[in-house]
Amino acid sequence: MKSNNTISTVHEPGDPLRETGTDWGAVDAITDEQIHAAALADPDAQPIPRGSDEELAKLGLIHVVNVKKLRERLGLTQEAFAATYRIPVGTLRDWEQRRKNPDAPARAYLTVIARNPEAVAELLRPAA
Repeated sequence: MKSNNTISTVHEPGDPLRETGTDWGAVDAITDEQIHAAALADPDAQPIPRGSDEELAKLGLIHVVNVKKLRERLGLTQEAFAATYRIPVGTLRDWEQRRKNPDAPARAYLTVIARNPEAVAELLRPAA
């Protein structure tokens, strides 16, 4: 569809590139350090920090299930939640008191528990 004064063209693979006026030699000459400095100078383009899951969670860059709220929503004590989902009670307390954050596999496990706690509990229940 064409708008008022805009003509849309399709660029097919193998077609010659359209002239844009870009000095590709200058672009290729930019160093990684210059790119990094430019990103740091732009508040909307800050690099994601490298660090532990705990540091990333504090920055809100990874989602961490609120374990205490999940446990309370299920109406379980720490001991009962830990036993039901086979999580060491000390680990559960560390998560709840935010002394430590769950690692990636634990976050995935907690997400599954949050979505379907009954099914997880049933699968972990010892066979009769």
